[in-house]
Amino acid sequence: MTDALTDVRTLVPADAPAPPREPDGTKAPAARKPAAAPPDTVAAHRTRVHRRRRLGPGRGVPFGRLLGPALVVAVWWTASAAGYLDPRILSGPGAVVSTAVELIEDGRLQGNVLVSLQRAGLGLLLGVGAGVLLAVTAGLSRTGEYLVDGPLQIKRAIPSLAMLPLLILWLGIGEQMKITVIALGVAVIVYVNTYASLTSIDSRHVELAEVLELGRWQFLRKVVLPGSLPGFFVGLRLGVTSSWLGLIVVEQVNATSGIGYMMFQAQQYAQSDVIIVGLVAYGTFGFASDALVRAVERRALSWRRTLAG
Repeated sequence: MTDALTDVRTLVPADAPAPPREPDGTKAPAARKPAAAPPDTVAAHRTRVHRRRRLGPGRGVPFGRLLGPALVVAVWWTASAAGYLDPRILSGPGAVVSTAVELIEDGRLQGNVLVSLQRAGLGLLLGVGAGVLLAVTAGLSRTGEYLVDGPLQIKRAIPSLAMLPLLILWLGIGEQMKITVIALGVAVIVYVNTYASLTSIDSRHVELAEVLELGRWQFLRKVVLPGSLPGFFVGLRLGVTSSWLGLIVVEQVNATSGIGYMMFQAQQYAQSDVIIVGLVAYGTFGFASDALVRAVERRALSWRRTLAG
């Protein structure tokens, strides 16, 4: 009997906790293990998780944004082939392609495109630079806000095209006026979006920078720049579109070259195919420039987790 007790004591460690007991000294019942979830409950939970994952837009498809333009061209081609479109009013895709080939062979399309790209590029560059500078001035200084924001909000309510007669009076009808009209439209759009992004930076980030005693340039680089980039890219995308819209108008004011001039000349001779070639050129460059800005935005803001992916 003594040997049996000795064997039991050797199997149970000396420092092992005593089994729980009731107040009357009796041994408490052992705790029950949690029962496994029924298979139906597990399947229902997985279904709910799967449904929650479908709330977002889903994965992107390479070149998926070309689906919409391709659908428009397909409908246009079908309507033209079925005879629903009058060629004198709206030429079919085949006639437009052949006209574009002729314009390329003559060199007219390339020359006009280069002139238009130069005007739009200069206007966009000046407008973006001015918009960012004014937004930083108004967003980081109360004095700058009081002096800058009011006039620009007034200018935002005045279309750039409404200022065209005054700008012609001041600057004439040359290239300077055309680039200025484009730059004004771009600057206001970039300013509004960048300024809104700057003023929406969490004040706790500013207080943290003050506690850490960051310098002015460190504050701009680590707080202001990351906080203002999302709004800046929104303004840049809208500014690119605005530059093409302004270009269409200014190239019809005493212009001797450019896509708008080519379209205006085609209007005089009722050449709808040439007009559509110009519209396709405008749309292609606008779509390509927006896609380029999107690519840069995804690269610069890769640290964000958004629905866009």
